[in-house]
Amino acid sequence: MLINFFRSIILYIIVLIVMRLMGKREIGQLQPFELAIAIMIADLASIPMTDPGIPISNGIIPILGLLVMHLMISMINLKSVNARGIICGKPSLLIYRGKIDEKVLKKERFTINELQERLRGNNIVNLGDVEYAILETNGQVTVIQKPEKRNTIPEDFNITPEYEGIPYDLVVDGKIMDKNLKAIGKDREWLKKQVEKFKMKPEEALVVTFDGKGQIFCQKKQA
Repeated sequence: MLINFFRSIILYIIVLIVMRLMGKREIGQLQPFELAIAIMIADLASIPMTDPGIPISNGIIPILGLLVMHLMISMINLKSVNARGIICGKPSLLIYRGKIDEKVLKKERFTINELQERLRGNNIVNLGDVEYAILETNGQVTVIQKPEKRNTIPEDFNITPEYEGIPYDLVVDGKIMDKNLKAIGKDREWLKKQVEKFKMKPEEALVVTFDGKGQIFCQKKQA
C-alpha cells in the first residue's frame, strides 16, 4: 500500500509537470490533438499507479514521449499554415450574414437546438440578432452580432476613456507582494500608510489591490 502511495505521488507530479509544459489552455479550448494526448496521458498514468507489478517507468516514459509529440506538433502548427489546417481543422461559418447555413450544420453535426444553446451562452437569445456565428477549431462558437444590435462603446460617441492599466495585488491573505510593490514604484512603508487608512495593518488584510487610476481596494480578513 505504501509503495502504491509513493508511486501515485510520483506519477501525479510527472503528469502535472507535463500538463504545465503543454500550456495553459482550458479543457474546453483544447485542440483535438491536445485533447487526445491529455486522455492518453491520464490512461498511461493510471496503469502503473494501480498495479505495483508494472514498473513505474512503463508509465513515465510513454508520458514523456507524448509530451515530445505534443511539442513537435505544436511547432509544426506554428511553422506551417497548411499543416495547421490538417491537424487542427478550420473554423466553420454556422451563420453567414444573418442566415443559418444548413449544409455546414449537417457537416458539423450541429442541430438548431445546439446552435441556440451556444448563442445563449454568448448572451444572445434571438437568432435574428446574429450576423455571423463561427464554430472554432476547439469547439467554441464565436458570435458577431448585427451592427444595430451590438452594445455601444465609447468610440461610437467619439469618447476616449482614460487609460486604466492593470490592477496589482499588493497583499494577498496577509502576505505582502513585494514584487508588485516594486512594479508600481512603491515600498512597504507606503503600503502601510495606505492600509492604515482602512484601520488595519497589511498583515490583517485579506486582499489589497492598486489599479491604474491609483485607487486602492482593501478588505480585512475575518477573525
